Order: sequence, then C-alpha cells, then structure tokens
Amino acid sequence: QVQLVESGGGLVQPGGSLRLSCAASGISVSIWTMGWYRQAPGKQRELVATISSGGTTNYADSVKGRFTISREGAKNTVYLQMNSLKPEDTAVYYCKGARDRRIYWGQGTQVTVSS
Repeated sequence: QVQLVESGGGLVQPGGSLRLSCAASGISVSIWTMGWYRQAPGKQRELVATISSGGTTNYADSVKGRFTISREGAKNTVYLQMNSLKPEDTAVYYCKGARDRRIYWGQGTQVTVSS
C-alpha cells in the first residue's frame, strides 16, 4: 500500500516561509522521482519542483530562487522549502511519486499567502 502524506501547509503573510513535508510509505523517495505540484482555485494543477532518483532538481520558473526541493532517505520524506512567499503561491500543494508507469499522489495541503 503506497501512501504519500503531505503536511506543513497553513496561512502565512507575504514574504514569509513555510516548509512542506511529504512522508512516503510503500515507495522509496530515494529511488522514485518525487515532485511537488500545486493547484489554485479555477486553475489547472501545475508543476512546482521535482527531484530525480539521481538528485537532479527541476523548478517552475515562477518559484526558482525561492523554493527548494529536497529529500531525506532515512525518514523517507520529501520537503519543499518555500521562502519569499507571494499571494500567487496560494494553492493546494500535492506530492507526487513517479517511476516507470506508476504514479501516486498525496491528498494535498493548503497553502494560503495573505496579509
């Protein structure tokens, strides 16, 4: 049974920071390609950041320089450090694991950036 459980979302003021966590079970975050995606109201889900099994990272242009994806094998967890948050970062953030043709999603965590 594969589970991806996100946590760490919440309400933050513009310019603030949050760290999201994605705890995985049933797959290894060190072997699978892991990613963070987000979906704002009325918009399609979009890629935020990914990290490959080899450690290569990829970011959406809108978050480059502000967000950092990382993983911790011992805890089988993927993180998304989000700094300098903007109102347009408001969305539900989802964790995704992918390998071969298998894809798994977490249930999402809400991030709201507002004063």
